[in-house]
Amino acid sequence: MNNEFRTVKFDVELRVEAYHFQGIMQKFPNHFHEYYVLGFIEEGNRHLSCKNREYTVVPGDLVLFNPGDNHTCEQIDGKTLDYRCINIQPEVMGKAVFEITGNEELPYFATTVVYRSEFASQLKELHSLIMEEERDFRKEELFLLLLEQLIEEHAAEPPSTKSEHSTEIAVVCDYLENNYRESITLDQLSDLTGLSKYYLLRSFTKQMGISPYRYLETIRIDKAKKLLEQGVLPIDAALQTGFSDQSHFSNYFKKFIGVTPKQYQSIYKNQI
Repeated sequence: MNNEFRTVKFDVELRVEAYHFQGIMQKFPNHFHEYYVLGFIEEGNRHLSCKNREYTVVPGDLVLFNPGDNHTCEQIDGKTLDYRCINIQPEVMGKAVFEITGNEELPYFATTVVYRSEFASQLKELHSLIMEEERDFRKEELFLLLLEQLIEEHAAEPPSTKSEHSTEIAVVCDYLENNYRESITLDQLSDLTGLSKYYLLRSFTKQMGISPYRYLETIRIDKAKKLLEQGVLPIDAALQTGFSDQSHFSNYFKKFIGVTPKQYQSIYKNQI
């Protein structure tokens, strides 16, 4: 049986997170992030669903997630996964884009999977420099040049979000984002929008690509991450973001993020 390694680091110079999963066997549920993800598969074939499209991702393929892109993935070959990725917060992306283009407009990557990408080797080199805590400016050079090429080849105008019930769904999203600490019922959301519970579930999932409860879970995990980054204890982060207890929180956190709350918090210990 292969050994499993889950490594995550925060680069203080680039202000990005780097994840390295080796030998893991985990299905990631439908979720999204508030940051960009640049990742690639080293070993293992994966089924990926993103924004209602299906992909088969194999070693050498590059994946690009925009903030808010809902996605889920799992193994399809019965083998373990080796995966590297870099997470870039929108404000960090904005500063990098300004360096590259002279404007701060955030890019939207229209391509989710770049098959057999020539950029995978560049991302791997950048990822390795981050993992090795390299301080030479080669790291920043690679970061800016890689972003420049990805934006040039794969960025496009974001799609329109208009839909028949966009107003009602926007109301639900806003409510969940502002009340995630509370216990929320489907009856409350139904009363809020004037839609039946079933129609609300169908409309929300169709428009957002994710169910209302999964949307709420994702918000809670993202808020908890920010608390952990600030040094808040995992038990307190759990209670402040609507989780019933630390065990419940830890299980959900690892299911969505791939590491435990304590592992995640450790990468920020020198920044607190």
